[in-house]
Amino acid sequence: MQSGEHTIEVNGQRLHCRIGGADAGPLVMFSNSLLTDLSLWDSEEAALGKRCRILRYDQRGHGASSLPKAPCTFDQFADDAVAILDSLGIESVILVGISMGAATAINLAARYPTRLRGLVVCDVGSGSGPNGRALWDERFAYARAHGMDGLAEITVRRWFRPGAVDAALPGVEKARRMVAATPLEGFVAAANALQDFDLLPCLPRIRTRTLVMVGSHDGTLPEVMRTMSDAIAGAEFRVIPEAGHLINLEQPTPFHEALQSFL
Repeated sequence: MQSGEHTIEVNGQRLHCRIGGADAGPLVMFSNSLLTDLSLWDSEEAALGKRCRILRYDQRGHGASSLPKAPCTFDQFADDAVAILDSLGIESVILVGISMGAATAINLAARYPTRLRGLVVCDVGSGSGPNGRALWDERFAYARAHGMDGLAEITVRRWFRPGAVDAALPGVEKARRMVAATPLEGFVAAANALQDFDLLPCLPRIRTRTLVMVGSHDGTLPEVMRTMSDAIAGAEFRVIPEAGHLINLEQPTPFHEALQSFL
């Protein structure tokens, strides 16, 4: 498995991925959130790359992956990740996902249990909720009216604690750039998966060793994810203090310590 950039063709979709880190050691795959790309995990490769092989990829519609031709589903997202593994000749990985990437990881763990040697899921709800479709329709309309730069401003204020945004921490600026760079069509197609999803039936089917993490300031998700963790046999649950939705950008040190402990 050669280090560097790779392009995987699957079901008419072009998926961009990058391999780095150590030549040997555990293979860790990272799945990004909505409105971000594989650079979301730059600091994770720097922190873990001396002892782990790192595989990152852009979800369809994001980064250097191609735009979807139709609205996306989490079955598709999970199938994309498995297709990348198949193309690279990889039998199993430790999979880390955040937000949309965590929902992708949970779907994959339930449907393809033999492909995982470990699972880390961060900051994701258990389902779309009764107002999910209307909420996302409002965000689509806002992005069309104000552009992705405008969406970036309201998104970082939803993702991070107010103090982090006001201080313009590096993670905030990184998130703002990624959101602004996401194609509108990619955002809308991918977010369709979030308009109508339910992860609860997947949770009891997960058989791999699992770590569930959430930011203490991520709305109602700490309690939601505690309940989700209880539904996964043997799962470990951690709350990252002073963090919102993108815990790896807002509190990288405790996030990396938790990952290293899990590995």
